[in-house]
Amino acid sequence: LYRVIYQAIEDINAARIGMLAPEFVDKDTGSAEVRDVFRVPKVGNIAGCYITEGEISRDDKVRVVRDAKVIYEGKISSLRRKIDSLKRFKDDVKSVKQGYECGIGVDGYQDIKVGDVIEGYRTEEVERTE
Repeated sequence: LYRVIYQAIEDINAARIGMLAPEFVDKDTGSAEVRDVFRVPKVGNIAGCYITEGEISRDDKVRVVRDAKVIYEGKISSLRRKIDSLKRFKDDVKSVKQGYECGIGVDGYQDIKVGDVIEGYRTEEVERTE
């Protein structure tokens, strides 16, 4: 008799958990320190960067941090706010790993200054359990 009730409760909890909407979590992929800013006609400002942590990819969304404050951030709903161009020397690349230099053009943001930190991140969908 008790076994039936416990199984019913387990089934209800499983159904309830399955109906919860997933959470979206930002996962940091890497960060880059801006060491120089290059002004390119018809393109805008390109940040000459050194990758200090992880790996920055062209598909990453970005945050620009200045004086420990986030001054620009790509939103989940706006997919255009990400890296516009990623170059290593004069070649377009998909990603740049830690310890290398690259040029980063951020789509929709031109106020990059020397000393800024560009953080790359991805938004991942995580199932909720409770």
